[in-house]
Amino acid sequence: MADTQQEANAPQPANAASEPAAPTQQAAVTEPAHEPAIAGEDESTTAAVVREQIDEVAADNGQGQEALEIDDDRDSGFTGDDSASDTTSIASSMLRGHIENGRKYATLRDDYWGPSDDQQFETMDAGHLLYLILNSDHHNMLFRSPVPHPQHVLDIGTGPGTWAIDVADKFPEAIVNGVDLYPPPTSWVPPNCYLEVEDVLQEWTWKHKFDLIHLRLMLGAFTEEQWRDVYRKCYENLAPGGWIEEVELDVRVMCDDESLRPDSLIAGWGQNFLDCAERAGRSLATQTTMKSKMEHAGFVDVQDQLFKCPIGAWPKNKTFKEAGRINFHHWSSGLDGWAMFLLTKFGAPQPWSADEVRVYVAKVRQELQNPRLHIYHFTRRVWGQKPL
Repeated sequence: MADTQQEANAPQPANAASEPAAPTQQAAVTEPAHEPAIAGEDESTTAAVVREQIDEVAADNGQGQEALEIDDDRDSGFTGDDSASDTTSIASSMLRGHIENGRKYATLRDDYWGPSDDQQFETMDAGHLLYLILNSDHHNMLFRSPVPHPQHVLDIGTGPGTWAIDVADKFPEAIVNGVDLYPPPTSWVPPNCYLEVEDVLQEWTWKHKFDLIHLRLMLGAFTEEQWRDVYRKCYENLAPGGWIEEVELDVRVMCDDESLRPDSLIAGWGQNFLDCAERAGRSLATQTTMKSKMEHAGFVDVQDQLFKCPIGAWPKNKTFKEAGRINFHHWSSGLDGWAMFLLTKFGAPQPWSADEVRVYVAKVRQELQNPRLHIYHFTRRVWGQKPL
């Protein structure tokens, strides 16, 4: 997801984000080089939140308060690419979805911001590759939960089914179920993989317990009450000793130097969308709250890893450089889908027109192509166990 800043002469969105650690609505601040600059936070709030997050990064991967090292000799990583029966009727309706402002959305629910079209699936596939690369230091790039031989796996919010398919390939003895609000675009899956159209807010009907339940980039999908319901269902449908794992990103764009101007559209992206989502009643600050919600649901041994996801090939480290290349494509292809629903329904000071969103996205994409930007966003991975 992401965040929006209206034209320079437009009023700022109303204050929102009530989630813990979510930024307050104030002018952008450029922080010293050793702390990220985050638009939409006052200086004291920014310093406290960022120090806590940087300390977590230090514990997880040794980055600490040192910035990602910049590769001054790199080639630019910015490509510039914008880059007849009732049953049959229901199935056809799900396949068609509904079109709004040129994007296709699921028919099972009309309150979810994410499109379900080819462009969004391309974005999701790029995100999948990004998180594989960033987890490449682990023996299993697909998940961190200590489940060496899973028998039953559930992937909630499977999108195009990429993660579920990869898990089914890696563990051919496992049965992998991937669920989402719309039919997947995939025409072939391994014989042990089942991609299904399901709304997890409804009653779960699987007959077996799962060893692992996986969620990724579900921010903005549920209200607070719905999140509690989803985590409760995950807990009840895991076998004793089973694991839940979730990966969520922070929609705010940051930097460790002054390469990101505080008055830029990119700098204001995150806060605007946090505010839109708050007005929608479905917070995007999921990465700051999911650990405590899992613990409240009864999960134990809950662990988390906070890490930086560079946007662009500016880092010197080879792993982060490749991740940055992929993440640049992830953002370039995803901007329109991330922005259109929330801004046209919950933008401030009033909902935006589709054309206003397209112009805004084009300007943000143009800013992203600046090779002098050393920007990133945080991502958090959390995993916990159901007691034996």
